[in-house]
Amino acid sequence: MKGFALVSAIAALQAVSAEPTKSQQSPPSKRASSLPVVSASGTAFWAGDERFYLRGIDYQPGGASANIDPLADPDLCKRDIKQFADLGVNTIRVYAVDNSADHDECMNALAEQGIYLVLDVNNPLYSINRADPHISYNTKYLQSVFATVEMFAKYDNTLAFFSGNEVINDEEGTDESAPYVKAVTRDIKNYLASRNLRHVPVGYSAADVASNRMQTAEYFNCGSDDARSDFFAFNDYSWCNSNFKTSGWDQKVKNFTDYGLPIFLSEWGCIENRPRKFEELSALMSDQMSAVYSGGLMYEYSVEDNKFGIVTIDGNSIDNSNEFDLFKSALSKYPAPTGSGGAASTTHAVECPTSGPNWRVDPEAIPEMPAAAQKYMEDGAGEGPGLKGDGSQQAGDSGTATASVASGAPSPTNTDGGSSGSGGDDSAGASLRSSLMISGITAAFTVVGALLL
Repeated sequence: MKGFALVSAIAALQAVSAEPTKSQQSPPSKRASSLPVVSASGTAFWAGDERFYLRGIDYQPGGASANIDPLADPDLCKRDIKQFADLGVNTIRVYAVDNSADHDECMNALAEQGIYLVLDVNNPLYSINRADPHISYNTKYLQSVFATVEMFAKYDNTLAFFSGNEVINDEEGTDESAPYVKAVTRDIKNYLASRNLRHVPVGYSAADVASNRMQTAEYFNCGSDDARSDFFAFNDYSWCNSNFKTSGWDQKVKNFTDYGLPIFLSEWGCIENRPRKFEELSALMSDQMSAVYSGGLMYEYSVEDNKFGIVTIDGNSIDNSNEFDLFKSALSKYPAPTGSGGAASTTHAVECPTSGPNWRVDPEAIPEMPAAAQKYMEDGAGEGPGLKGDGSQQAGDSGTATASVASGAPSPTNTDGGSSGSGGDDSAGASLRSSLMISGITAAFTVVGALLL
């Protein structure tokens, strides 16, 4: 993502480990339950029995460098929630939160306006360094991630968690971080199951990089169910006041047809030609895309250094640009499709990507969760370190992964059979598991030696 590039350059990922002890669910927060929870089923999201499309906006006032949690400040969030309601969005994305703070008031205020949250679990201090993922994937890091997950899984309007954002990009060698991103997804899913928390969908937000976008997508939807993502998202800035074909969006529909998971755009909104007309919604909310895509999140709300925003914030005052009104108008002009939109009713895995110049990843090896982190699966993560802790990038002494593990069978910490909450698997997923069983892969983990990264 554009504004969070510095954060996400170090942000991402995790892994799994030993036998869990079933733990009691923590008492729920005082929160509104006015919204149906959103689940990933088949190739779409669903709010109860209704197909759910993300018609949202990315929200990081102050930009990435400010490292501010807008959901921990009721005055700030309520000021902006009025704006979101005026626009007519149903989802916001927040890139970092303070997992030591209280969020009830802001989450309730969002729910009262019918607004869901897509949340990145990393922050600048507690994240994976793509240049040295092994040392930064440690127990201290996992404690922060799990604390965030436990805190926000209790809110009915938490729609999804991002286990990483743009960790894999067009820089040489960043594909080596892929196993850590996949391990993060696995660990979060296993934590939710072990702690008896609601299964909030977990997935990855990929960079706007054509050279490895498909390999990244395939990688997160191959292998065992417990390590597969519940959805895939990517950032896209190719529609520059153009049209469906000129932008190449027609090919992005074709490429992802029969992908087997829900897909949405985690950032969209080219600024090469201004003012933006936000005509992307004409395609996102039509049968040109609805069978494959579940909408997306426009980048972004506030004007920061990169000049993408549609409002200028000065202290407590807000000045709406003409693009605020244009986005509002586009949301009104292009409503969400009715019915199923052509979405498939079942999910399925895909083949892992083959190795090549832009993808040098062993699909059979993902890092084992540090043994010291197993206590969080059993007892919970406790209070998080917040946004001003000591950080985790160099905290290898807190415990790091000691082995790579084959991703061919559910991990021992997965207590719900590896279900992704995706409404069942079709024959592709079933045959994948069958072939693995026939091959004799019955152990929960198979040690394959040192990390093949």
